[in-house]
This record gives sequence, structure tokens and C-alpha cells, in this order.
Amino acid sequence: MATLLSIPPISPFPPTCSFPTKSKKPLAVLDGPSRMRVPYHLKQGQSRLFHQLPSGLGMEVIFQKGTLRTDPDEEEKSGPKNPPLVFIHGSFHAAWCWAEHWLPFFSGSGFDCYALSLLGQGESDLPAGPAAGTLQTHASDVADFIQKQLTSPPVLLGHSFGGLIVQYYISNMITGHLSKKLPAGREGSHPTLSGAVLVCSVPPSGNSGLVWRYLLSKPFAAFKVTLSLAAKAFATSLPLCKETFFSAEMEEHLVQRYQELLKESSKIPLFDLKKLNASLPPPSVPKNSVQILVMGASDDFIVDAEGLAETAQFYGVSPECMEGVAHDMMLDVSWEKGAQLILSWLNDLNKLNIC
Repeated sequence: MATLLSIPPISPFPPTCSFPTKSKKPLAVLDGPSRMRVPYHLKQGQSRLFHQLPSGLGMEVIFQKGTLRTDPDEEEKSGPKNPPLVFIHGSFHAAWCWAEHWLPFFSGSGFDCYALSLLGQGESDLPAGPAAGTLQTHASDVADFIQKQLTSPPVLLGHSFGGLIVQYYISNMITGHLSKKLPAGREGSHPTLSGAVLVCSVPPSGNSGLVWRYLLSKPFAAFKVTLSLAAKAFATSLPLCKETFFSAEMEEHLVQRYQELLKESSKIPLFDLKKLNASLPPPSVPKNSVQILVMGASDDFIVDAEGLAETAQFYGVSPECMEGVAHDMMLDVSWEKGAQLILSWLNDLNKLNIC
């Protein structure tokens, strides 16, 4: 296999699409039985693969190739027009949550799509310890995948706590802050992105502000959020699962199907929340150093309007709030609303020649 070339230093200015020429490291195909008791069956055109991390652990990847292409001769000369999309899930989710609707949607618009399951989640391997990792290690695993598997700068999309991982990735990409704190053997650069999308993301200060606002203004809602997430009551109560993640219009059979997948997706907690809060907020970055879309949902039971505004202000952008959509925007009954907004933003990104 060809040796990977080193990634050039990152500039704190809007990234371009200059990626070093390199060979992809082959992904291992999952040919054994599912490790989840409730397996997710892939849709037509999707593949479930594994990326081997430096630790030797395997990270699940659900891949769907873009189906709209330019003339093959033109593409060979200039490269693909669209950047690849890399999707990062939040707590109690895995790669499957993107594969249901958004991977078919964006691949049908010509984007190669990669949905990752973080360690200890979905079909990915289980790391040692009580938690799957830290912001630093999760972001480093994402960086390792991008560095070894992609040949052009991707757009990184993160949902909920996955959005916080994306924020930490951006900070490291721009400032080099993260690499200085990684344990021995995990050092490495975080490749340039074409852009980032934060979907119902936990804000830079973490979830403590959300909890306190709920306690002071909506104590009963605060109790239900704590019961649903901290005590994992969403896994046993269908009404609570629906209220936490989905719109009231969501059909019961779909809520039940997703509830089964949610409760099987997380073998261990994604984070140790005490350690997580101690590492927040991520280092700030210069305005316009990377193109970012911050989007939320009007019916989000977890991330409130103040949390959405905080994230947007941190990056100096205006937030987009989708009306009539709940926290799990990519699975909700109106999943097309968020997908269409992102597609429009991606098209504008291409027009700006950022990718």
C-alpha cells in the first residue's frame, strides 16, 4: 500500500480544497453477524464497512456513494465537484440514524456520504473504560478516518453531542489545541474541512446551561429530560421517547422502531459528563476561518433556543431554526426540511469555490 503523505499545516483562513494526493486505506467489509441485538438493515446502495483506528479498534462506517456525477472525462481532469459528507451522531445513536433518510437524500444529490459510529456505539468496537471516549479522542478518531480514507476536504456534520465533537475538531484544525492534549500515540493533524454543519448541537458551554434553564423555567420538563436521558427512561417509555426525540405527528410504529435501535446503539456512555464539562468550552476560532451552518429545531426538547443562539454567536453566524421539527431532525417526520436547507447551503458553498 502506498505510504500516506503528511497533511500540510492548517491555515486559520477559509480552507481550500487542496488535499495531498494519497491512497485510501482499504476499509474492512463487515461479513459477520450484527453485534446489535436489533440490527439495522441497510438500504439499497449502502455498505457497512470498518475503519481500523491506530488503537486497532474498528469504527463502523455506513457508506453511500453519490449518484449524480459530471461527465467522467471532466471529472477525471478536475475532480469531483461535491465534497464528501461525514456524519457524526450524538448520544444513544449510531451511524444508522443518518442512513435512514439523509444518506439516500444527499447521495442522490451527488455527495459521497460516510456515517460513522463512534467507539462503543452501533457496530463499532468497545474501548476499555467506563466511557467511550472524550471530546479529544472522538475528534481524533474522526480525523484519522478523514486523513486515511478521503482524498478531498469533507463537510463534517454533527448532531447533538456529535455537534460538540465537530466543534472540538474545528478548534484543533485551526489552533492545534487538541493535539497537544492527546495521550501518547494519538498525536496527529486534523485535516482541513470544506465546511461544517451543527445540527441541534449541544452548545460550546455544554449541557449544564440547558439543564439550569429548564430547572428554573420548566422544572417538569427538566425532570422529564433528566429521566429520559440520564436514567435512559426513553428506552422503556414510548411516550417519553417520542417527546424527547420526535415530533407529536411521528407515527407510533416508527417511534417504536427507532426506540429499539436507540436503546441498542450505546454499549457504554459516549462521555464521562464530569470530565466533559471540565474540557469546555472548546477554544474559539477566528471568524470565517471555516464555513459553518448552525441549525436547530423549534420543537427540540433537548437543545433550547438559547442554546442554539449560543452556538451561532460563538461562530459569528446567524442560526437557522426549522419550524415544526424535533431534536432528531434527520429521523423526524419532516426530515426533508433540514436536508433541503443543508443542500441549499452546500450548493452555495460550491458556488463560493470553497470546495
